[in-house]
Amino acid sequence: MASTERSVPTGTQGERLNTRGAVLIALAVLCSRVLGLVRLIVFGALFGGGRLMDAYITAFRIPNLLRDMVGEGALSTAFVTTFSKTLLREGEQSAWQLANKVLTLAVIVLSALVLLGIALAPWLVALLGPGFTPAKAALTVQLARIMYPFILVVSLAALVMGILNARNVFGMPALASSFFNLGTIIVGAGLGWWLDPHFGPKATVGLAIGTLVGGVLQLGVQLPRLWRFGYRFRPDFRWRDSRVKAILLIMGPSVIAASSVQVNVVVNSAFASLLGNGPITWLQYAFRLMQFPLGMFGVALGTVALPMLSRLAAAGNHEGFRSELARGLRMVLLMTVPATVGLILLAAPIVSVLYQHGRFSAGDAAETAAALRLYAIGLCGYASLKVLVNAFYAVDRRKTPMVVSLCAMGLNLLLCWLTTVRFHWGPQGLAFSTACVATTNFLVLYALMRRHLGRLESRALLGLLARLSVACAVLAAICWGGSHWLLVGWQYEPFWPKLGELALVIVAGAGAFFACAMLLGIAEMHDIAQVLKRKLRAA
Repeated sequence: MASTERSVPTGTQGERLNTRGAVLIALAVLCSRVLGLVRLIVFGALFGGGRLMDAYITAFRIPNLLRDMVGEGALSTAFVTTFSKTLLREGEQSAWQLANKVLTLAVIVLSALVLLGIALAPWLVALLGPGFTPAKAALTVQLARIMYPFILVVSLAALVMGILNARNVFGMPALASSFFNLGTIIVGAGLGWWLDPHFGPKATVGLAIGTLVGGVLQLGVQLPRLWRFGYRFRPDFRWRDSRVKAILLIMGPSVIAASSVQVNVVVNSAFASLLGNGPITWLQYAFRLMQFPLGMFGVALGTVALPMLSRLAAAGNHEGFRSELARGLRMVLLMTVPATVGLILLAAPIVSVLYQHGRFSAGDAAETAAALRLYAIGLCGYASLKVLVNAFYAVDRRKTPMVVSLCAMGLNLLLCWLTTVRFHWGPQGLAFSTACVATTNFLVLYALMRRHLGRLESRALLGLLARLSVACAVLAAICWGGSHWLLVGWQYEPFWPKLGELALVIVAGAGAFFACAMLLGIAEMHDIAQVLKRKLRAA
């Protein structure tokens, strides 16, 4: 991954969004998402889409939520922003001192949070799964307590990733989550089989332990690269530091803003628990598929954009900040709009090919596909938020995403109640609520950032959307035609013919979209094409 590393720039006048870094991260995240899908496929085939997977998913969601709120969300975002500015203004030595202070503080606070979570697990499970039976709730509590240390190890992994990203190292940090998935699959499935060859409730304990092992691997694989920079961790309890204070001040609002997606998913989970066995698993499996393009494009661009936008803001380069933020948003839409079209039109065969194995039935697949179509509506909003929220942090307007996220969480609660209790739409209503909230959140933040900056190249954004509509019309026609001719009998076909036909439709649609985008002169597509050409030549 040496090719992904560059020295930190001494100036920011000519700095542009690192398209090359974003593409490399996207490829690394693709690897992680593929392994994540393999993890879901294996667990779904072994345990099905019923109460056991509901229990495991809910148990993992408790530490995962806190990890997102404190570690990978608020703390990581606040730390990267401040660390990048310290590196630019005060140099490497001062930045390493800040890292020692923050890592020491994080270990102490997160360890206390782990112990508190273990003690409060029964109450947290009751909050997230009010519809669980006593046996299902007891299993969920047991699994949650096993996985609580995951908060600490993965939050530390996120901080290490932030340090490396600030040094323009993106490859290994992006690949680290692949090791999490590998550890979870190998240890989780293997230990689960050893505990219970029939994969009953005891085997889920193996999944929980495997998840914890995967988190340790995610941290461990990044440490050698950090050590090569010369960094050595030394506990530092001198927290009366203006930079530590700045991080904590950013964290407060960020705890809410950066975790709004997870909080909304948890609210959905609580409502889904009232719908019987299965809906939690169906929604989770659909959401993970929607996260596939989200992780590749939204997370990749957001990761690259945060340190770059922080440096531009610190240097007072307002024009460069505005231009690169607008360019980042256009890149997100370029990638996620066609992904949305494809997921909506091909949801059923995609879910069948990926998940319908072993104990994961055709009924489970049909419910998952229905949720995926509705989740996909919010994909563009989700991905754009990854870039836009970071821009607010870079200009020290941290309270704005917090306030908007609070309103979004209230809206999500209202929509979940309406769709499940009032209109009885079931799990699909919960997916639709999540998509509506993400889109609304993005539109409000976009309008506020545009007002703050004076302008945000909205005309260029609208021009891109107009050209994308033409390319996506071609993509939709191919997907529709493929569904009605090539995939017309996919429900009754064996796995391999169905996989081949689906792959042919996807490749044809993606190729047609790419060709149309190039012919329509979409500049961002040309940037991506150039990066891919250079990588192919280098290979």
